[in-house]
Amino acid sequence: MSEPQQWAFQEALQPKADETQFDLSRALDAMVLVRAEVPADGHTAATLGTDRGGYGAVIREDGLVLTIGYLINEASQIWLTSNRGTVVAGYRLAYDQATGFGLIQPLGKLDVPHLPRGLASDVKVGDSAFVIGHGGRAHALKTQVVAKQEFAGSWEYLLDEALFTAPAHPQWGGAALLDAQGDLIGIGSLLVQQEVNGEAVHANMFVPIDLLNPILDAMLQTGRSPHPPHPWLGMSAQDQDDKLVVGRLSPGGPAERAGIKEGDMVLGVGELRVTTLAELFRAVWHLGAAGVEVPLMLARDGDVLRITVKSADRNDFLKKPNLH
Repeated sequence: MSEPQQWAFQEALQPKADETQFDLSRALDAMVLVRAEVPADGHTAATLGTDRGGYGAVIREDGLVLTIGYLINEASQIWLTSNRGTVVAGYRLAYDQATGFGLIQPLGKLDVPHLPRGLASDVKVGDSAFVIGHGGRAHALKTQVVAKQEFAGSWEYLLDEALFTAPAHPQWGGAALLDAQGDLIGIGSLLVQQEVNGEAVHANMFVPIDLLNPILDAMLQTGRSPHPPHPWLGMSAQDQDDKLVVGRLSPGGPAERAGIKEGDMVLGVGELRVTTLAELFRAVWHLGAAGVEVPLMLARDGDVLRITVKSADRNDFLKKPNLH
């Protein structure tokens, strides 16, 4: 199930051993290819697909793999491939909705090195960095941190400060972002168009590794963060001309059950007006943990509606991993 290694970055874009302050070969070998199969009736199958692929970084001597959670969310089977061609099954050990991190426990010996963890907070905008995936130097890229900014995703996801790098690449899900010393400072999420210095540029968003340290032990023990889950609405909203418009509704989710419809405009939470995704999420999450009732003010066909949504824990809607 290994990935055909047909593509490669131009030689000038690839990091070279004599240009780095760390053991480049060791860092490259700490990356694995992640392949996951998700049942067709999984809650995320319609939006994320049933056959998912990306990367993962080995972060401990026991082979623990850190990746981006959407790759393995609801996975029934996971396969990990090392640069040496070793293929082992993996177990979806944990997923944290708030950060987006996912953990995989190899069910066999990968026999690869692990990446030391650094601090994204020590990295400054303009610093050089390296992004690496599975496949050796041909799948590694010299890059630069172009922004450290808030990021809000329509799927009810918010980071106070994410890392953004350029040049961009469309397939960095689960890839490792390394600082100049070769320490892991972020895990790749997605390709975005981000405003940097007043200009919209294509960049890759990375989840800062700093968010992992406070929750890692709990994730290993319980499969999730120690923090109470945020209230989930099952409602994807989009910023359109400074307006929040409801897009996709999760089938059977809280918002759909409450009678919210695609195309509704979100005006506020209770009496608090909201105009951005970040404002919406913070207002909802301020009400309490999952299960709290969320009073929404909406506009539909010229009318103002007030609909109360009984929020939920998104994890309750997801398929759980099978024990091997």
